[in-house]
Amino acid sequence: MSILVAADFTPGEWDAWLPALAQAMPGEVLLRERDAALAREIDIAIVANPPRGALAGLPQLELVQSLWAGVEGLLADPTLPAGVPLARMVDPAMNEAMAETALWAVLSLQREMFDYARQQREARWLQRPQRTAGETTVAVLGLGQMGRAAALRLVRNGYRVLGWSARPAAIDGVETHHGEATLAAVLGAARIAVNLLPLTSATRGLFDARVLALLPRGASFVNLARGAQVVEADLLAALDRGALRHAVLDVFATEPLPAAHPFWAHPRVTVLPHVAAQTDPRSASMVAAANVAALRAGRALQHLVDRKRGY
Repeated sequence: MSILVAADFTPGEWDAWLPALAQAMPGEVLLRERDAALAREIDIAIVANPPRGALAGLPQLELVQSLWAGVEGLLADPTLPAGVPLARMVDPAMNEAMAETALWAVLSLQREMFDYARQQREARWLQRPQRTAGETTVAVLGLGQMGRAAALRLVRNGYRVLGWSARPAAIDGVETHHGEATLAAVLGAARIAVNLLPLTSATRGLFDARVLALLPRGASFVNLARGAQVVEADLLAALDRGALRHAVLDVFATEPLPAAHPFWAHPRVTVLPHVAAQTDPRSASMVAAANVAALRAGRALQHLVDRKRGY
């Protein structure tokens, strides 16, 4: 049997991924292309933003392994074979990278480093009052693998961390809350909110004018999850009127972010080009290989997606 690698990669990305996958799975046959003669030989698909229909017509398919943490694009494809296990990428290296980015953003907001950067551009010398980590409450929204890693990193650095998720979760040192009824209280207590929620029907457009207004005046917002979760016009309005102090944004409704978008030049916005936690072909290939080996040996698969929940 063979493994189909279906991905929207640039030539350079193919040059990085194929050798990494081949090294992680030396006994497997990896195919970049498929035809009618090969379709019955494919029992596993390793995917990264595959074109719609790429997985249709594979009668022996037993596993779809995503190389990305988010699977909303796959679930939106009506040709995704029903009943075939779908696994998302949960890579410890990505979790640590996300935790580093969350800590950097929170620390920069706590110590007002983005304001100092603006002062430098204006050649203005002004020393601001120094706030400690212990005086800064951070809400981490989404307590999956990346959210947990971020929350724990913030706790270790002295922040008071409130965690919020759709379902109950327990994390050492984190005051956790769950369910829609508790969201207002969590946001209302936060000086900084960090979004790491999965993109689902419930979280698409979640951060609109109503929800952003739950944050205290002068709070800051960090989005490291999905751009579609934020109503960008509402966020801009909150920043323009001073209701929010600053926004650190790694993801956007349209990517790459259009050159004319107001986020680029807004004095209260820091833009990152979707780099908070990049997938490393070396570590991610090993994670994918572990699931492939589990399937071959009849063992339980890891990080399976609940299609009804969307993650």
